[in-house]
Amino acid sequence: MFASNGLRVHDWRRERLRTNLWLVPAVEAAAVVVLFAGTTKLDWTAYQGGMRFPSWVLSGSADGARQVLSTIAAAIITVAGLVFSITIVALTLASTQFGPRMLRNFIRDRGTQLTLGTFVATFLYAMLVLVAISPGPHGDFVPHLSVTVALGLTLVDLAMLIFFIHHIARAIQLPHVIAGIAGDLARAIEQEGCADATGMDGRERGLSPRELLDRMSVVASAPVCTPSSGYLQYLRHDRLIAMAHDSDAVIHLLYRPGHFLIEGSPLALVWPPEAAARVGAGLKRGQVTGPYRTLTQDISFGIDQLVEIAIRALSPAVNDTFTALTCIDWLGDCLCRIGPGWHSRRVHRDTEGYVRLIAYQASYERLVQRAFEKIRQAGVGMPAVMIRQLDALHKIMERTGDPERRQLLLEQADLIAASCRTSVPEPADREDVLRRHRAVLELAKSPEDEIIAVGYATDGLSSAVPHPRGPNHLPPQL
Repeated sequence: MFASNGLRVHDWRRERLRTNLWLVPAVEAAAVVVLFAGTTKLDWTAYQGGMRFPSWVLSGSADGARQVLSTIAAAIITVAGLVFSITIVALTLASTQFGPRMLRNFIRDRGTQLTLGTFVATFLYAMLVLVAISPGPHGDFVPHLSVTVALGLTLVDLAMLIFFIHHIARAIQLPHVIAGIAGDLARAIEQEGCADATGMDGRERGLSPRELLDRMSVVASAPVCTPSSGYLQYLRHDRLIAMAHDSDAVIHLLYRPGHFLIEGSPLALVWPPEAAARVGAGLKRGQVTGPYRTLTQDISFGIDQLVEIAIRALSPAVNDTFTALTCIDWLGDCLCRIGPGWHSRRVHRDTEGYVRLIAYQASYERLVQRAFEKIRQAGVGMPAVMIRQLDALHKIMERTGDPERRQLLLEQADLIAASCRTSVPEPADREDVLRRHRAVLELAKSPEDEIIAVGYATDGLSSAVPHPRGPNHLPPQL
């Protein structure tokens, strides 16, 4: 049962390591240190007459080698400074045009990290070889093979510079940025759905989730407070389930990854109350908070990123309708992935089949609202935006067979039609929008067996079940 959770732990750690500019350069620097040790050993063997290098290995005096290496080191560090400058300009442009939350997408870019790491590694290697030139028993020791390798690394750096210029010019283009965010969101949706699809082979023991929630709302349950302030980034479900199993308790999480936690506020409810002390002591190891949100276990964040770009594009200062239309297209694609059979499981059982953890997950209703409402509000009076949103709803509904989900999509379509009637003055434009609305209504009347989708499992717990409230606590409705 915990294999999928272990995979997500790996994904979360990999994401933490990827979102920095030091890891790849550090790895490459360590690699060139090993390379330097190997080439220097061969050079020393050749210096003592133990071997001969082929003709393509450079030869020359110690002064010539020092001059070559000094030139390489100076040129490489200059170009590395240029790469850093271009990176800072790209980050500034991204912050202004795409929003400050897009900066992490550029920092985690492997192309930028690899380019910086290659230049830093070459500079380090040239400096190490330069220091290795020294007097010896048979005259000056000149590491000819190492100097040749340094020149080879310089050619690699030249290729990396050309790649970086192409890469950064492509990376700051809005369609590429939007497609990259949508790709990350699609992978997060797939991982979340696949991970939660694993279960207990049908074994269910003890009280049902609804009975447990009813009992926790009537019988006293002890709250566990948040250990530190920040955004909830990750929950170790396996550890929480193990703690609840050892304490013979049930944990009800009041927040999900992506919510902001305030130190000392209730984070979870534990039943029976006497197990709260033990569960609270281990809760610090079962959750991670930080200064920002991530896509791990928080697919709402990916939707919010696309929506932010869209509403920025629709603002009077930017007025870029086509960028907003691109965001709507990708939002529709991602919601289509959520539709057929996907569900994010709230109920987690132990190996014996008993309910041990009831998580707080974003409902399908909230995901649809996040994807459409802010863009609809920002696109008031814009028929092109309304038409594209209705087209997206039509595509999503084609892949949604659940009546409740189809009703949610219809509500969004009705809101767009109502906005059109009050904000679009031109009759022809208004008729274009309402024609798309009627197409959605006709699709909603189609028999369910004509819809390319299946219903989704709820694991015995409806998303509409209200959350029990701790002392002075209201469940967040973000």
